[in-house]
Amino acid sequence: MRFNTLRLRLAAALLVAAGAGALLQIGLSDWPRWQAWLSHEGKAPWAALVPGTGVVVAIFVVALVLLVLWLSARWMAPLRRLLRSLENAVLSYRDGDFSVSIAADRDDELGELVRQHNALGHALRDQRQHLAQRELLLDTVVQNTPVALVLTDTRQRVAYANIAARQLLGEGRSLEGSDFAELLRRTPPGLAQAVDDGLDALFSVTLDGSEETFHLSQRQFRLQGRPHRLLLFRRMTRELSRQEVATWKRVIRVISHELNNSLAPISSLAHTGAELARRGDLERLPGVFATIGERARHLHGFLDGYARFAKLPAPRLERVDLAAFLDGLAAQSGFRQVGELPREAGLFDAAQIEQALINLLKNAHEAGGPDGEVTLTVVSGRQELRFEVSDRGPGMSDTVLAQALLPFYSTKRAGTGLGLALAREIAEAHGGRIALLNRSEGGLRVSITLPTAD
Repeated sequence: MRFNTLRLRLAAALLVAAGAGALLQIGLSDWPRWQAWLSHEGKAPWAALVPGTGVVVAIFVVALVLLVLWLSARWMAPLRRLLRSLENAVLSYRDGDFSVSIAADRDDELGELVRQHNALGHALRDQRQHLAQRELLLDTVVQNTPVALVLTDTRQRVAYANIAARQLLGEGRSLEGSDFAELLRRTPPGLAQAVDDGLDALFSVTLDGSEETFHLSQRQFRLQGRPHRLLLFRRMTRELSRQEVATWKRVIRVISHELNNSLAPISSLAHTGAELARRGDLERLPGVFATIGERARHLHGFLDGYARFAKLPAPRLERVDLAAFLDGLAAQSGFRQVGELPREAGLFDAAQIEQALINLLKNAHEAGGPDGEVTLTVVSGRQELRFEVSDRGPGMSDTVLAQALLPFYSTKRAGTGLGLALAREIAEAHGGRIALLNRSEGGLRVSITLPTAD
């Protein structure tokens, strides 16, 4: 049991106060007798010097108060010093300094409190050191990743940007605190348009004289109670180049397989026809020639699809009335028009853009959503004309989205993989671009953007 405790100190103080009260009571009740005794002994000079009862009481009370104040000051001094030290420690914690410790040289409740405080400071120092190490590791990874990362705040100012983002948007300069909208105005239109759409997208832009393809991911979240937007620009050019090489190898295998499947029966039927002719069995020859013709037409149609993609002619630009153009398109593929048509005419090759939109509408109908939700929107602005085909299907995964524009890439068993690739070739031949993005409410939106300037 410890005897140097606040509880025992308080008990001692109460005992002292009780004793002082008892002495005061005795002094007040017995003072007249003591005064008479002094006078009876004949000590007149002493008695003359003894003050009156009121003065004695006042002196006694003052002495008692001073004694109590002195004792309380001595007994409370350790607590005041501890409270002052704790106050300074809390202020240091608020400023982020966890190195403050208090000397623990007591063996009472105050000493235990001091030891607990020091243990808390040690735990906070360790946690802060570990957190600083993790933050350093994370910052090193984020800064050196090839993915351009931009974080914007509620005022659309850049709160954070890594090295790749500074090179993409600011020519290597620091972007923190910059107006993000102003930065986008200095970038290629395709990049700014993809960001304005607010959804994940795959787009191509021209940087340093060469075409680069990016995959954009955008996410909204709250940081320290405030909404922020995170944008990730992933450069896909090299990956797409590798995929294109793999795709061309696949194309060669597909064409070789199809040629063998068609040429082998044609060769066999030709040999059979020659044998029938040699024997003079002419009745069976028409059937043989009909089968040969059917296989030849199938092979011709198969190769013609690839030839149209490989030998796309240069577009013949002309002014096109959009209302008449959409009427002709609706006669070939169903869709629901959304929004009003721009008043000004478009400038494009009507036959090629019609073929591209037919491919997109065909894919939208095959996506599995309701036919009534296949929509076409035409938007004009910023010297651009944009056709948007939307559906309510399942959309595309990130993997499919990154490869969907590659020639001959298809997730359908009987697909040729030429629809989106041909639409991309047509758009780029017009000086435009094509972008694919998943809709936040479900489905896929494919947009073809064309320049309107002569």
